[in-house]
Formats: sequence, C-alpha cells, structure tokens
Amino acid sequence: MKPVAEDPSNWPEVPLFDTLRQQAALRDELFAALAKVCDTGRYVLGPDCVELEKSLAAYCQVPHALGCASGSDALLLALMAYDIGPGDEVLMPSYTFFATAGAAWRLGAKPVFVDIDPVTYNINPAKIAAAVTPRTKAIIPVHLYGQCADMTAINAIARPHKIAVIEDACQAIGAEFDGRRAGCLGDVGCFSFYPTKNLGGVGDGGLMTCLADEVAAKLRILRVHGERQRYHHQLVGFNSRLDSLQAAALNVKLPHLDRWTAQRATNAARYTELFTQAGLADCIGLPTASQRCRHVWNQYIVRVPGGKRDALREHLTTRKIGTQIYYPVPLHLQECFASLGIGPGSLPETERAAKETLALPIFPELTADEQRAVVAGVASFFGAQTSQRQAPPRPKFLDATSPSNAKQL
Repeated sequence: MKPVAEDPSNWPEVPLFDTLRQQAALRDELFAALAKVCDTGRYVLGPDCVELEKSLAAYCQVPHALGCASGSDALLLALMAYDIGPGDEVLMPSYTFFATAGAAWRLGAKPVFVDIDPVTYNINPAKIAAAVTPRTKAIIPVHLYGQCADMTAINAIARPHKIAVIEDACQAIGAEFDGRRAGCLGDVGCFSFYPTKNLGGVGDGGLMTCLADEVAAKLRILRVHGERQRYHHQLVGFNSRLDSLQAAALNVKLPHLDRWTAQRATNAARYTELFTQAGLADCIGLPTASQRCRHVWNQYIVRVPGGKRDALREHLTTRKIGTQIYYPVPLHLQECFASLGIGPGSLPETERAAKETLALPIFPELTADEQRAVVAGVASFFGAQTSQRQAPPRPKFLDATSPSNAKQL
C-alpha cells in the first residue's frame, strides 16, 4: 500500500458521497429523458412511471411494483394496506432511520423496538419471537446498510400468527437472501430513491413491491387518496404519487445498477484488504457479508470501540475525509418516543452500535487512491505504520453481480 503524504496540503479530499460523478457520466441521457417528460406534459404517474414500475417488478422478482413519493411514504402506505392502527403493535429495530418508526406512530400504532444482531446490525429474530404479543400486527425488518435480515427466520415467526411482514428495503435494492431479492421476501417491500441510495433519483421518490394482487390493488388506490375512479373514494388514502421526472431519471439509471453494485462490492473488498494490510483489523471492526446474502453495500460501516469513534471522525474531518454516524441516538431513546418508557440499557446491542459505528465512503465512483487516503487517515489516528507492513496475498476482486460472488466479498 502506498503511503499518503503527511503534508496537509497534499491530503486529497474524499467525500462521503458524490452524486455529481455519477450524474456527469449520464448527463446527456438524463437531460434528454427529463426534456421528453417536459415536452409531453405528463408529469405525474405518466408513461415513464409505468415503465419504471414494470422494470423494477422484474428486477425485484415480484408481480407488482408501485411508485410513490418517498421511501417514508412507502412504509406508511404498506402499514395502511394492512389496516394498522391504534392498539396495534409493530415490531422493528431501534437502530435504523426514523421513518421506520414514524410510519407506525403516525397511524396510532405502537412501535415495539427489538434489539439487533451485533454482526449484521439487522433485527435479531430470536428477540422478535420473545416480543410477539396478541397485539402484534406487523414486523418491519430493515435490511440495513444493504444486507438482508434473516427473512426465513422472521417469516417463520410471523406466518403462524398472521403477522404482516413489511420489508424496509430502502437501503437494499438488489440485495438478496438465499437467492431471492429484497422486496419479494415479505408481504410488502419498501424502497427509497433518495439521491444517495444505490439507485438514486434527482429528488425524492419511493416504491412498494408485493406478491398479492389484492394488496397491490389496495396500495394503488391508497397512494391517490383512496380513489379507484376519479372523485370516487373507497378508502381514505393520501397523495403519494411518483412524478414522471423522477421516473425518467431512474429509467436511465436502472440499467447501470448492477454495475454500480459490483463497484461497491469491489470497494468493500479493497477496504478489507487495505485495513488488514495496515494492521488495523484489531483497532476497528470491519463489516462482513453473510454467506446467505448478496450484500449491496449501501454503506461501509466500521466499529470503533473504546469510546474513540467520535475522535476518529473528528480526525478524519481534519484530513478532509467524509464520514457519517448512522445512527447516534437509537429510536427508543428519541425524545418523541419518551412516552413509551424505554430507558437506556434496554437494547444493549443497539446502544453499543450507536456509540461505535462509523460510515466511510464507498460510493461506486470512489477511486482506489481515495480509499488508500481513507485508510491512511484511520492509520494515522491509531499510529499504524501503513507503509512498512508486509502485505498479505492480494484477494481477487470478483464480479459482485451474482450472489455466489458477492458471498466471497
């Protein structure tokens, strides 16, 4: 590994994510697609939306895919499709983005927070089983950071009790569990097209996938105020439609998704090599991919134990390296959920992850030199001599578009 000069003037700036690099490569095609929408004037749920829904249904291995305004709305609509409301309980992890719990809370349901597996950061099925009550009406497993939760175990718990399983796959488009895609593993899959997602738009957007015809029909009208026929409302829904400009941009990007996923997996493998070569594997915990999963690496998360996480982040910031903390305050300790009466210490693995985890840059266009700069920055914090260690055999960077190869990464 080549050392990065310690002269601050030579430190390269490494962003956590750079949407402009991806957009630049597709600029002309994107502008043409957006201009076509403007020329036709079909701005909401137009032909571009129909095309995207058809393509993503095939990609996610489901018969139905329905666009909506955001990943947050997808979660809300999914719960509404199963009539979740006051008195109902929804099991979910606390170590996740706020929208997972916010959707249940907005419907008057009670979020029941369940601890996570410390390796994958996903909800722990053993803890789910202990949390089920007669009031449990839904489980929302979050496929966090691009790796699927153990859906076989979760479905085995849910099915006998007729509990709906809503996949929060907002970070996991293209991820797989036992060869099946995220979005076809539960009753409804929810996706986000926020610009920093693996498939990101040029604004907000979302998608719902499902297997059952009757659920798809209900979701279809819920997203348009419960309207099946113009001005005739069978249900009380709300306005959550995918606009055609977003769909047009996503139609341009979708054919590149598997290549970008492969680049993310290559970057993850390279980080593992470089951190190991630098002797940092004992200083930070490196992420791993389950043998049953195709990990799509929405984030590359390291653990920094010993109360050093925030200091490391500050150190990397001085070196112009972008990082992020997902999520510094678990949901069960958020002020807005204080009425649930869940205090510190109740979810130990969740709380430990919130104190120790740090996201490093891993976007597809990240260069090898930028990754070396990130590793050198971490090494300088821990005082490792990155340029003087014997390098281990170089791993093969495999094509990660297939599940079998992704497992080896």
